[in-house]
Amino acid sequence: MFSKETYISRREQLKKKFQSGVLLFLGNDECGINYEDNTYYYRQDSSFLYYFGISRPNLAALIDIDENREYIFGDEATIDLIVWTGSQPSIQELAERVGVKNTNSLSRLTEKLRKTDKEKIHYLPPYRAEHILKLNHLLGYPKEEISAKTSKKLIEAVANQRNIKSEEEINEIETAVSVSSEMHKRAMNFARPGMTEAQVTAVVHETALAAGGNIAFPIIATINGQFLHNHYHGNTIHEGQLFLLDAGYETPLGYAGDLSSTFPVSRKFTERQKEIYQITLEAHNIAIKMSMPNVNFKNVHMHVCEFIFDRLKELGLTKGNTQDAVENGAHALFFPCGTGHLLGLDVHDMESLGEEIVGYNNVPKSTQFGLKSLRLGRELEPGFVLTIEPGIYFIPELIDYWREKKINTDFINFDEVDTYRDFSGIRNEENILITETGNRVLGKPLAKSIEDVEAERRVAFM
Repeated sequence: MFSKETYISRREQLKKKFQSGVLLFLGNDECGINYEDNTYYYRQDSSFLYYFGISRPNLAALIDIDENREYIFGDEATIDLIVWTGSQPSIQELAERVGVKNTNSLSRLTEKLRKTDKEKIHYLPPYRAEHILKLNHLLGYPKEEISAKTSKKLIEAVANQRNIKSEEEINEIETAVSVSSEMHKRAMNFARPGMTEAQVTAVVHETALAAGGNIAFPIIATINGQFLHNHYHGNTIHEGQLFLLDAGYETPLGYAGDLSSTFPVSRKFTERQKEIYQITLEAHNIAIKMSMPNVNFKNVHMHVCEFIFDRLKELGLTKGNTQDAVENGAHALFFPCGTGHLLGLDVHDMESLGEEIVGYNNVPKSTQFGLKSLRLGRELEPGFVLTIEPGIYFIPELIDYWREKKINTDFINFDEVDTYRDFSGIRNEENILITETGNRVLGKPLAKSIEDVEAERRVAFM
């Protein structure tokens, strides 16, 4: 937990955006895996963490603008619970740690909200079924109307505030990124032919747990790196294959790192692997160089797409005018996702609040295949933290689909692309902070160059 003053200051800043009304924040509850008491790893709602800092289930918080009062609602631990979990701080003690003076039971929250004009109650978009049910109970709205009645004013206020990271947040993210880097280094130094993806995943997860936190998202550790978010870990890895790892650490305060690396299962890359890897690395470095204040990140992405298309043209995979090709989305056969996204308390920061508000500043997103997956397309500002992760992917199913449907045949040499069907995919990912004058790569350096990656791989064979 940060200092009491941090949470007080955040709430004061938020309150300045409202002249009246009530701001409602629902914390997350425990969630059973296969029965009630066998729960998933608990994670508090990120906006609740941001303003109230308490990672405990079954809480709600209220900021009453008219009364200029703040409340935390929750029920005290029963003796039955204490027997199993140990002593628990009281709700009042927790509230005092974050500068909130008023506490009460959850039943009193119901009473207070039912006395309040519903049109003056602001809440964020619910992303869990429990939140929808609670809002239905608290406010009386039909369940199918709950999401539509979220407060755009509150969403925008929270998004604009959380987008700009404070110095202490940056330090926390830097810690997360540094541990993430160690997770990747451990995998590069460990993976050998004959192991399973699960064995590599295990040492990556171990590194996160040993650092005192946990993983920020389910680990992607795969020889099938052509699939963007592949969580299957059952394959045996073999000489000649590429291994793609996308893994990040989450600190005890909830801040995430998000790194990707790609390395050969063998001691060295093949010549064909080097060619594609070098293109992705150069695209990666271009994206970092371009990312600075007042630059629209969508333009960074489009430039990266053109660069990748041009370089693939040199290998005979693409053809035609590059700008026309990218305008028509031809690059998306190889790069069907985005160059980066915002990062913070969420690995895709504030995704539940809506990408058009958070990542596009209320500008409509493209619906074009590939470009629609770009999560960040607004002007960058000092204090933004984001990922940089261009990649190249050869997805046999997508290749076959485009060929069959005759999609972008003026720009794709399908016969040559077919020779890469078994290549898989490559991505490197780093996390950067936008500064007043440019940007800074966060955390411990991750091996990226071909030479550095192969140096890390030699350790695995010693």
